[in-house]
Amino acid sequence: MYNNFTAPAAAGIGGSALAFTGAGDALWLGLAAFAMVALGTAIKRIVPVRREVGQDA
Repeated sequence: MYNNFTAPAAAGIGGSALAFTGAGDALWLGLAAFAMVALGTAIKRIVPVRREVGQDA
């Protein structure tokens, strides 16, 4: 059980295959885009909104 090399080898080969094919780049770019959208919406919720006199909420 502890001397079986197949599981760690498969995980290492699978991860490095994504890096070599370029498919990992699209994954990381999608993750970064999602994080930027989430950051933008969080800041938009935190920053107070300036309203003109006479406008109702």
